[in-house]
Amino acid sequence: MAAIVTITFNPAIDKSTTVPLLIPEKKLHCSIPIYEPGGGGINVARAIKRLGGHATAIYLAGGYSGKIFTELLNQEKIDGIPIKTSGLTRENLIVKEDFSNRQFRFGMPGDPVSDKEWKSCIMSLEKIPDVKYIVVSGSLPTGIPSDIFVSMSRIAHSKGARLIVDTSEAALNHAIEAGVYLIKPNLKELAMLVGEENLSIDQIEQASKEIIDSYHCKVVITSLGAEGAVLTTKGISIRIIAPKVTIQSTVGAGDSMLAGIILSLSNNRSLIESAQYGVACGTAATMNQGTELCHLNDVTNLYQIISKL
Repeated sequence: MAAIVTITFNPAIDKSTTVPLLIPEKKLHCSIPIYEPGGGGINVARAIKRLGGHATAIYLAGGYSGKIFTELLNQEKIDGIPIKTSGLTRENLIVKEDFSNRQFRFGMPGDPVSDKEWKSCIMSLEKIPDVKYIVVSGSLPTGIPSDIFVSMSRIAHSKGARLIVDTSEAALNHAIEAGVYLIKPNLKELAMLVGEENLSIDQIEQASKEIIDSYHCKVVITSLGAEGAVLTTKGISIRIIAPKVTIQSTVGAGDSMLAGIILSLSNNRSLIESAQYGVACGTAATMNQGTELCHLNDVTNLYQIISKL
């Protein structure tokens, strides 16, 4: 299996809990919280581990919360390379209301990152030999320069590795301009990349090929949430339908999907098979509550259904 490295510039401790009913101005009694290490690249590495693979996670961590974050990651036996920061590792809150079964997600901003801190991430990546997949996933905190993906692209090229980026807003624009192998936007993000307010599912192929033709990007896998995904390359455009399941939570579904795609590619599966496996992983994650990621048994069952559609 090819070596996979994930990079997370804005990790977070995800705290999930439940309340009977959300009522303003009242003291609410929560269930015992669950603490998990989160953030795009971290969740990708964790999901790959659950699927029987291995990834090395480079991440920023600072303060008391950074120490707790690293402890949580060590408990899951994830191979991590923490880069110490002067700021605190952020903490997110996910609250499920039992009465309505609705989920409320409170995402906190990360502290600013210094040049020395983000450059240490780059140096750590450069020191790892035999990397085949470099995954940059999640948001970018203040202090990360817009040309960070230029450095990532250069390192990927020098190592003969594939750069995969899953981010949003301006960072996603900078990523495709720098040159990436694969991006995984949602429909809104894809529309933004081609200068549109909205896109229909029927317009995904044309928009994706516009990106592939205009930038150094080989693969666009557009996530449609519960509706599956659309895989597009220069010569392929295929929609992958997700099986209907009872959705408990969507937290971590996109990261689980990306983990499945990368793990399959690293195991020399085709792009179509890898996208199908990714959809199975993303769908499996939605079957669990809170911030829980995909489970291998669920993934295996769902993939068998998807591969026959």
